[in-house]
Amino acid sequence: MLDEVQCGIGRTGKWFAHQWAGIQPDVMPLAKGLGSGVPVGAVVCGPRAANVLGPGNHGTTFGGNPLAMRAGIETLRIMEEDGLLANAERSGAVLREALQRGLSGVDGVVDIRGQGLMLGIELARPCGELLTRAMQAGLLISVTADRVVRLVPPLILTADEATEIAARLVPLIRDFLAESRP
Repeated sequence: MLDEVQCGIGRTGKWFAHQWAGIQPDVMPLAKGLGSGVPVGAVVCGPRAANVLGPGNHGTTFGGNPLAMRAGIETLRIMEEDGLLANAERSGAVLREALQRGLSGVDGVVDIRGQGLMLGIELARPCGELLTRAMQAGLLISVTADRVVRLVPPLILTADEATEIAARLVPLIRDFLAESRP
C-alpha cells in the first residue's frame, strides 16, 4: 500500500510518486490534487487487492458524490490537455536548481530534496519562524518536522515563477541561518 494523497496526481512530475521508483502498489489512496480544490478521495486497488473490498465494506467521506466525481474527471482531463505533469517536472527542476545554487555551501542547510513540485529544504535547526518572514516576502510555505521548509506550489507554476520563488526564499533562509541562535 502506497499513500499518494499528497504526492500523487502529478505533484512530482509523474501521475504518481511511486512511478519514480518503478514499483506498483497493491492499494493506493488518492485525494487532494484529484479534485482541484473540491474535496474528493479515492482508493485504487491493483489485481492482488481488487477483491478485498466489496460493496458495503468501505465508506468514504468525499467519494461517490456527483460534484466530487466530476471534479476528478475534469482535473485529469485538464492535466492531460495542458501538459501539467511535464510542467511540474520542468518547473520543479528550475526551482530545485535555483535553490541548490543559492543555498550551496550555506552552513545549516542539511539537504534539498524532493521531486517535481514537491520539495523540501532541510535545515539544521527548527525554522518555524520562517513562516512569518516568508509571508512578509510574499511567499506561502510550510514547515514540517520542525526543520524542513516544504514547498508545494501549484502545477501551473511557470519557470519564471519558480525562479522568483527561489529569489525571495534563498535570502530569507540565508539570513535566518546566519543569525546567532538564542
